[in-house]
Amino acid sequence: MRVHFLGTGGYHPNERRHTACIMLPETGVIFDAGTSFFRVAGRLATRELHIFLSHAHLDHIAGLTNFLVPMSSGMVDKVCLYSAAEYLDAVKTHLFATAVFPVLPGYEFRILDDCVPLPAMGVLTHCPLNHPGGSLGYRLDWPGKSLAYITDTVADGSYTNFLRGVDLLIHECNFPDESVVWADKTGHSYTSAVARVARDAGVKRLVLTHFDPRHPEDDPIGLELARSIFPATELSHDLMEIEF
Repeated sequence: MRVHFLGTGGYHPNERRHTACIMLPETGVIFDAGTSFFRVAGRLATRELHIFLSHAHLDHIAGLTNFLVPMSSGMVDKVCLYSAAEYLDAVKTHLFATAVFPVLPGYEFRILDDCVPLPAMGVLTHCPLNHPGGSLGYRLDWPGKSLAYITDTVADGSYTNFLRGVDLLIHECNFPDESVVWADKTGHSYTSAVARVARDAGVKRLVLTHFDPRHPEDDPIGLELARSIFPATELSHDLMEIEF
């Protein structure tokens, strides 16, 4: 199964990275809809999409406005938008306020159940994360493979058991260790803390994403430090595709 990293930046886009969006085209599953969401239309492989929002901060929802034309032109039959009730309400009330964006695309808004069935005999579960305003972490399990998506949180270890043994962990790493004070202030993660979570949860592979947009360089977070704690660590970049 392939994973497409459509946006790997945090807070706002820069010349190198758009904000958060991860897509699994074969199943129609998408995590978050940041400024990179416009890239989804060129990668459609299903007639239905299942979008799971971690929370309702603008860098994770702004791209929902970009999908009006693909939906209106019949490129998909159904797009279901899942999250906690308060996040969905924020999208409907604010992002799609008449004065902001007056034509609401035909999204089906669905409040998350404890478990959500997925195509190909998969199931999705979720857990709360520590972030200002809240955030949700997601885990997907299919027969023989599993994936977790964790973003906008301090890597405090509170969700370690939720991640236990996943094949692929996609985790935010907004800051390097030297910016730990900013990580704590803003409710984000830093390098060594994320690597420890991956190690302690016994995951097989860690891919880091959601990088501070002030740092467009190849390695904004200190990859070697992460690998000294959890060797199977990689950095994502926009338009990267991996198999898991």
